[in-house]
Amino acid sequence: MNLTTENILLVGSILLFISIVVGKTSYRFGVPTLLLFLTIGMLAGSDGIGGIQFDDPKLAQLIGIVSLNFILFSGGLDTNWDAVKPVLKQGFALSTLGVFLTAITLGTFVFYITDFTIYESMLLGSIVSSTDAAAVFSILRSKNIALKNNLRPTLELESGSNDPMAYVLTLAFLTLVINQDQSLVSIVPMFFQQMILGAIAGFGFGKLSKIVINNIQLGFEGLYPVLVIALMFITFSATDFVGGNGFLAIYICAVYLGNQDLIHKGTILKMFDGIAWLMQIVLFLTLGLLVFPSQMIPYMGIGLLISIFLILVARPVSVFVSLLFFKMKLRRRFYISWVGLRGAVPIVFATYPLLAGIDKANVIFNIVFFISVTSVLIQGTTLSLFSKWLHVALPEEIKKVTESDRYILNLPKSAMEEMTISEHSDAVNKRIVDLHFPSTAFIVMIKRNNKYVRPGGATIIEANDTLVILLDDKESLLEVRRILYG
Repeated sequence: MNLTTENILLVGSILLFISIVVGKTSYRFGVPTLLLFLTIGMLAGSDGIGGIQFDDPKLAQLIGIVSLNFILFSGGLDTNWDAVKPVLKQGFALSTLGVFLTAITLGTFVFYITDFTIYESMLLGSIVSSTDAAAVFSILRSKNIALKNNLRPTLELESGSNDPMAYVLTLAFLTLVINQDQSLVSIVPMFFQQMILGAIAGFGFGKLSKIVINNIQLGFEGLYPVLVIALMFITFSATDFVGGNGFLAIYICAVYLGNQDLIHKGTILKMFDGIAWLMQIVLFLTLGLLVFPSQMIPYMGIGLLISIFLILVARPVSVFVSLLFFKMKLRRRFYISWVGLRGAVPIVFATYPLLAGIDKANVIFNIVFFISVTSVLIQGTTLSLFSKWLHVALPEEIKKVTESDRYILNLPKSAMEEMTISEHSDAVNKRIVDLHFPSTAFIVMIKRNNKYVRPGGATIIEANDTLVILLDDKESLLEVRRILYG
């Protein structure tokens, strides 16, 4: 079947529906949903029962980049800075030095067991050097795995922030494969340019985005998530235009925004949570359609060997060296080593050699695809089991609820208070978003002139307003009184 303008929506919607239904039941058998999405794409492809002809790496790469924007941005919005701050150094070490060591270790192994040149070997190592944010976020959250001692923030910070490093290494070694006359030293300036400009742009666009979101008057609540999407793509594309790393920029921008008081923040978080799932499904379906399983069979042996080395040697070595100067129990280091899932990101990065037209491009793509599948299948299905074996899982009854969970799930509070605003209150003529209420307190209704006003982030508090507030505890009540009455 050839995809045409007339049937692409029908085929796409059917595949999407099947993916959602199959994904809903997959956890009964312990299979990660992402692997199911990939399998459905392969079955629908040219070598599968669907017979859909799709062989366009450029379109697949575009879909991949757009999808990664949403996945990384959603992950950043859901990152709690208070939880991440204690493990910032560990996460940074894993997402930079850890990725570099994985690429070099695996690249060296590939060089000795294949006929690849040293630069082609390092290119393959770079493509699969980062853990996949889509795989880690979805499996940890959908399986509701709660971990001890800041392990989960460490893993999510690493997976959300290490793609930029892998991207830079992939571009760098691809450049060396294409231009054999260039030296390794020539790529160093590009590395620092990408990372420094990406970090600066991410923080700068984050601050600018907050100002825009909280001050623009759109009139409709549903337009605010659309505004954030526009700001997200502006951040990525503008950073890339000036030579910075767009993936790093959008992640930093999202982390900053996720920890600020924003108008209609709950609506924004819910929308991005849904779109992130949609993008994960679309991304894995597309990559499943792109691959030809029959072409992958000759590389299964070497692919399995490389995948086992990556899981059992390269990843653990990079983790243990990166965390050498941090105090952490051995079993936690082993668990971090095991949560080195490779998913869609390496497959997206593997399209770059295809588009560049290098000799080993097809071989690299098929090996990378096989590595990603085996990683999700082996590691993704055993995360819960290993967390129990290594005694790093929290008991079910004391799992914590994050601030983003409160926004998305709309959890009820345990107490309700009514507070009347006097003319001398500090809150008069301020918008709700500017009051900076604690995350454990929400204004659910405002009584004004014998009428009830539904509050939003842009609602301005007036004198003699009576605020109906839901709270978690007495500490929240004291903090709210301090904000309102000084």
